[in-house]
Amino acid sequence: QEQLVESGGGLVQPGGSLRLSCRASGFTLGYYAIGWFRQAAGKKREWVSCISSAGSASYVDSVAGRFAVNRDSAQNTASLQMNNLKPEDTAVYYCAARFRSCPDLLQSDYWGQGTQVTVSA
Repeated sequence: QEQLVESGGGLVQPGGSLRLSCRASGFTLGYYAIGWFRQAAGKKREWVSCISSAGSASYVDSVAGRFAVNRDSAQNTASLQMNNLKPEDTAVYYCAARFRSCPDLLQSDYWGQGTQVTVSA
């Protein structure tokens, strides 16, 4: 079965860190660009970051300098390291994969099920 599975979410205090993982099964993630998205309660899903198949990364301005996306082709995984977390980062985080191009909300080959990140004191 071809799927993406996220893990690593949880509750963290402001200023803390979390590392999300996105594991692919049933297909080779190395041929795909990987995107991270998030959706806060009552808000639309938004794009957070993307890493191309070649390893080039991009970020939304609100997380640039705090988040870092990586990929490990040998493990068929991707990760999102989140540092200096803020309450406004609270959301369900999703990874997505699209063949050769960064996924967006309308064009993605695979979506994970999401993992909750809560930033609160």
